[in-house]
Order: sequence, then C-alpha cells, then structure tokens
Amino acid sequence: MQEDLKTEQLARVNIYALISRILMNEVDEKLLKLITEDENMMSFFPEFSKWDRRKHMSAKNLIEQYLNVDFTNLFLLHLIPYESFYMRDDQQMETGGDNPVQALYNAFDFRVELDEARVMSADHIGVELEFMYKLCEAQYKALEDGELKVASEIAGIQYNFLKDHLLEWAPMFLLNVKLEAGTALYFDAADLAIEFMLSDFEYLTELKETTFIENALEESK
Repeated sequence: MQEDLKTEQLARVNIYALISRILMNEVDEKLLKLITEDENMMSFFPEFSKWDRRKHMSAKNLIEQYLNVDFTNLFLLHLIPYESFYMRDDQQMETGGDNPVQALYNAFDFRVELDEARVMSADHIGVELEFMYKLCEAQYKALEDGELKVASEIAGIQYNFLKDHLLEWAPMFLLNVKLEAGTALYFDAADLAIEFMLSDFEYLTELKETTFIENALEESK
C-alpha cells in the first residue's frame, strides 16, 4: 500500500511541476524537447501533438514566432492570472504583504522570486501551482521516509489550498485561456490544468474522508 501511495504521489509531483512551469514562464527549447520527446507527456497535449506548425517548424522558430507570442498575449497582456483580481470585489490585484496566499507561503517557508518568475504578485496561477508542487514533493519525501502521519498532514494542507484558493478562481481563468489561446500548446495546458486540479481535489477528498494514509500507517505497524 505504501508503494502505491508513493507511485501516485510521484505522478502528482510531476504533473504539478509541469503545469506550474508552463503557466509561469515562456517555453524554452529544453521544456519543449521534454514534452515532445516523451510519449506519455505528449498524451497530455492531444491538440498540440497533431498541430501542423509543430510538425513543420524548428523548435526555435515555433517558440519565437508562436508559443512565446501566445504566452505574452495570454499572461501578460490580455488576461489577468492573479487570484486577487478574481476574488476581490474591486477586481484589484493585491501585490503587497496583505495578500492572503503570501502569508500562507511564509508559514511554510515557500519563497517566490517574483522577478525571475516574471510575475507581479505571489497569487499568480503559476506560483500557486508551484506551491502545490512543493507540497506534493514534501509529501512524497515524507512517504519515502515512512512518515505517514506527516504525509497525511501535508495532504490536508493541499486539500485546503485547492479548496480555499486555486479552485475558487483558477478554472474560470483557465477557461478564458482556452477561449483566447492562439496555439494548441496553451489550449491543452489550460485544459490539463483544469482537469487535473479537479481530479486531484477529488483524490484528496477521498484521502480525507477515508483517512487512507492513517490506515496505511496502522497497517505498517
């Protein structure tokens, strides 16, 4: 049972790492190669896999002429990928220390280099997904170390963060990304992010309701 938990957890780590990276910064050739040369990963991007431009252009030209232009249009110019914009009545971004997710990050010693990440505030969708990635990574380490009760506690933090933050606004933003996307990559990335967050919340809800990790702890004694 512990091995099953670790396998499931590693998959969660990898998917959160992937979607947070795609939604936070422009694509580079390293990331594009990682996606296109992995059959399993390409299965997450069905429209991109059959996109004609991907098949007939070099990675460099595809990135410069299409993918990075689309990223700029979606995340820097036309849409607003910040929780506070969606959650505040005045639709203003909260970029200061009063941002509620920043306080949460501080509590878990999660640091965001805003300049490097190309974001203006800690409640950017890519940063919030990276926080989930880091939490999943910590949960995986706890499982590796046999600290199942710690792993269960971290799962609870993930559940609350999805419920109270990401799922409150990110699906709406990502639906807008799907509508506005000029490339198949960002259409698929938005679709993947929506579907994965919803399924992951269902998974975490089941863990919470069945106390699956606590049961595994008891069985391992």
